[in-house]
Amino acid sequence: MKIRQNIRHWAAKKALTTPVVGDVANDKLVDLHTSIFLNKADEQRREERRDHLDSFFDATMDTYVAALEAGFPEAEAREITHVQANFDFFNHGWTEMMEIPGDELETHYRRYEGFFSDHGITIDDPLGEFRPAGGVVGAPETPARLDEPEYENALAGFADDVYVQTDEGETVVGGDTDEPDEVDAAAAPGLDEDEASA
Repeated sequence: MKIRQNIRHWAAKKALTTPVVGDVANDKLVDLHTSIFLNKADEQRREERRDHLDSFFDATMDTYVAALEAGFPEAEAREITHVQANFDFFNHGWTEMMEIPGDELETHYRRYEGFFSDHGITIDDPLGEFRPAGGVVGAPETPARLDEPEYENALAGFADDVYVQTDEGETVVGGDTDEPDEVDAAAAPGLDEDEASA
């Protein structure tokens, strides 16, 4: 998958792994991700998906921290959560929100199969053990979109690794990029009041 990485992503990592600040950062990052992906959905479908995405993304924040604790680099830990989201979107027929085409889901799963298996995550069960006790909020599916999917927001051809685009416009293959020496958690999206992309 092709993802961006800048100082705000490093700040989000620091914020999510810092006591007290982590709770605030979690909520802000959930709101941000919900907003980004709802903007890819058809306008008439957005509100009916909002609560589902809020509860789903809240659970993926736990996945992100678990992946970091398991030793994954920041970019790979974040990619894992985006792969989970794409599993969920596919299961709902929300192809217009997907970042990768459906025929690449299995390849992405296999790249992280060890982590996914350890936590009960599958394409059919994108949250596995990270699913909240009360589940996630339901939302209407659009299965007809899977009949002739267009994947209009998906980038194909990046299934073999994580491709990290830096602020300088350079694309680095592999997620093991160098973390800046000094990162301020307050620079995380939502904490400094400036919005940025996920």
